[in-house]
Amino acid sequence: MTAGSERVGGTRQWLRGLGVFAGPLPDFDPDHAPADPVRLFLSWLVEAVADGVRDPHAMMLSTVDSAGDPDARVLILKGVGSSGWQFSGHAFSPKGGQLACNPRAALTFYWPEHGRQVRIRGSVTPGTAEENAADFLDRSPTARAHALLGRQSQYLTDVADRDQALAKYLALIEQEPSLVDSAWTLYTLAPAEVEFWQAAKSRIHTRLRYERTRDGWERFRLWS
Repeated sequence: MTAGSERVGGTRQWLRGLGVFAGPLPDFDPDHAPADPVRLFLSWLVEAVADGVRDPHAMMLSTVDSAGDPDARVLILKGVGSSGWQFSGHAFSPKGGQLACNPRAALTFYWPEHGRQVRIRGSVTPGTAEENAADFLDRSPTARAHALLGRQSQYLTDVADRDQALAKYLALIEQEPSLVDSAWTLYTLAPAEVEFWQAAKSRIHTRLRYERTRDGWERFRLWS
């Protein structure tokens, strides 16, 4: 056995020994789920907030680039309602470019203390100029300054250059508090599918998928 295989084998055993779903898990009865997935999502989110789940509004955004390669990153949920789930970003960032060429995405929420996850897939549309501006101005001055730099995910060769540029834009924002980056975008994902996943210590997990139809939503139980 090589040293490399020993390390891999050791890691596998170490990972298998880690606990999961350690605390008490909430109940979930799909037969009593509401007809609208937004209502169920909000009830789960409210429970996560009430129970002190850390960063309950954090979510994974998954996109695909023009070559078909997937990408993912964690963002903060900006809103949810009848139109869908909202998040924001710079139009010239990698995610902005990916959404421009392939305006479909997936969102994943995971609340480990409750053993719950929600998976959402659908089409993505940008907001109006007014909606984008309002979202931008809701951000902190430092976050706005970073956006105005317009260099997200580019190579950083000198931290001093970044700090100098950031200070310049912070000063500009102080002089012009209503300054808006026209490339800042509030996106809305209109769901075609929403899946709710409730863990069980027995590993017989409960899964419920909502699928959009012409007449509204249909619900389906899934094998775990």
